[in-house]
Amino acid sequence: MRQRKRILFVINPISGGKKKTAFNKQVLEVLDLEKFDPTFKITDHANHAFELGKAAVEEGYDAVVAVGGDGTINELGSAILGTGMPLGIIPEGSGNGLALYLGIPLNESAAIRRINRFETAEVDTGVVNGRHFFNIAGLGFDASVSDRFATDNIRGPIGYLRSAINVLSDFQPSMYTLLIDGATYKREAFMVSVANSPQYGNNAYIAPQASINDGLLDVCIVKKFPLYLFPKMVFHLFTKSADQSEYVEIIPGKDITILRDQKGPVHVDGEPVEMGEKLEISIKPRSLKVIC
Repeated sequence: MRQRKRILFVINPISGGKKKTAFNKQVLEVLDLEKFDPTFKITDHANHAFELGKAAVEEGYDAVVAVGGDGTINELGSAILGTGMPLGIIPEGSGNGLALYLGIPLNESAAIRRINRFETAEVDTGVVNGRHFFNIAGLGFDASVSDRFATDNIRGPIGYLRSAINVLSDFQPSMYTLLIDGATYKREAFMVSVANSPQYGNNAYIAPQASINDGLLDVCIVKKFPLYLFPKMVFHLFTKSADQSEYVEIIPGKDITILRDQKGPVHVDGEPVEMGEKLEISIKPRSLKVIC
């Protein structure tokens, strides 16, 4: 009898505001147990998924699976980066940007069946001040929203929308100096997003042409715009036409430095991280193996 692949499912119990009490049972019903030997662990503190991922590498697991959102994916992906261990995804977050881009079903059973196929693809990894990201990192408005959302007691898209409205009421654009592959740009911007994949999540596309395996990051500069145009900017996001707005400039690059006037939050795959005035950003091509 052939040896079954050992898979560790790392479950974030609060991601997306969804209960996951029946998840283990679902896996045991849908996963091909002739091929796979599943283990389940639940995160209970910040960075716990990263710790569990590191332990899985040391313990010789054949794959780890993030049961959560982009933040859980980020922690697990960062833990196994460069080891050759594949990362599976069961999308259970508020936005599920990376999973949607990779075509991983939002339905639990369908996503588990993808793992049964065990087909993998290599994807790029972004790095900002030593922190890895696989979807999008950003500063300005979206980072402030992520910072507010992190302390909100309402999860999911409704909580995120509430945080966005609260931040929008008194948010001011900032000046940025951007050095992208040797060229210098000075911009007053509402926000700057550095995209490895095209969308934040919930099919909101900030960088419609971005690709997760082209060895490039798309620097998306959303310039200062009249607030009465905010609904139109949102419309562009959900119609994959952000790059057609006169207030959006997208510059692809590999070696990126962003300078700002003061330290503040930067969102890294949706999770807020306090960083300084200088952001050094680069890319590691095809550095993570993902089951998709």
